Amino acid sequence: MRAQFVLSEIGVGLRRNLTMTFAVIVSVALSLALFGGSLLMREQVSTMKGFWYDKVNVSIYLCNKTDAQSFPACAKGAATEDQKKEIRADLEKMAVVQKVQFETSDEAYKHYKEQFGKDSPIAASVTPDQMQESFRIKLKDPTKFQVISTAFSERPGVQMVQDQKNVLSDLFNLLNGMNFAALGVMGLMLVVALMLIVNTVRVSAFSRRRETGIMRLVGASSFYIQIPFVMEAAFAGLLGAGLACVLLVGGQYFLVNNWLVNHIDVITFIGWDAVLAKLPLVLAMGLLMPALAAFAALRKYLKV
Repeated sequence: MRAQFVLSEIGVGLRRNLTMTFAVIVSVALSLALFGGSLLMREQVSTMKGFWYDKVNVSIYLCNKTDAQSFPACAKGAATEDQKKEIRADLEKMAVVQKVQFETSDEAYKHYKEQFGKDSPIAASVTPDQMQESFRIKLKDPTKFQVISTAFSERPGVQMVQDQKNVLSDLFNLLNGMNFAALGVMGLMLVVALMLIVNTVRVSAFSRRRETGIMRLVGASSFYIQIPFVMEAAFAGLLGAGLACVLLVGGQYFLVNNWLVNHIDVITFIGWDAVLAKLPLVLAMGLLMPALAAFAALRKYLKV
């Protein structure tokens, strides 16, 4: 096969269908940018989960003297010293527990004031004796919260067992929902790109039906005739994938590194290694997807 002939045919095909080729490039770029962005968002959510779940604690709140009317579990009054010692001893024996810290009502009141501010009307109406003493438990595996809840929820002197991980669940559910939405839009754009590729191949094959007919008559093989069309689609897809890579790199540089990092301090964002690891996959998809779509379309439209 003469490379010069194939390259010239690719150039002819791209010039004849310039508008549709541009549409293919843009569609492939957007769909693959959304695909790469979805992969990066999933990795970001996993990183955030690992970071925050490693920091959250399970809290066992103890009854105080003001809880008897509000909480049925505290009907017998505030937790006694013996009950506190028994709870701590049982916690320290559990294999899932990494660290146990006791917070007194005075310490809880101090943290409460720090959170709401000294001048807040809400904070001013609260007194130390209204704050619950609590055990803050650091688990070796944050997913083992149910073990603590089952063992201590019904204990005398325990008001409630709270897993701080649940506070973050809504945030992670929102991020996962955004990720699925991005994947849905990516799927829609991918369908549009494939339809454009098929239509471009059909128009290109129709416009060169006389040349392909002559090539058939002189004994050219089907592969020899089809390869320029396939390479046209692959070239357009590769350009789209390259544009998608530019969008991903630009998003990491401008959006993440130069904006989000400076405005959000509580999140550890993924770095360049995660972005660069996704670029070869984006390029491979941009090359193979249009080529396979074009090859499938040629079986129907390239009939001589």
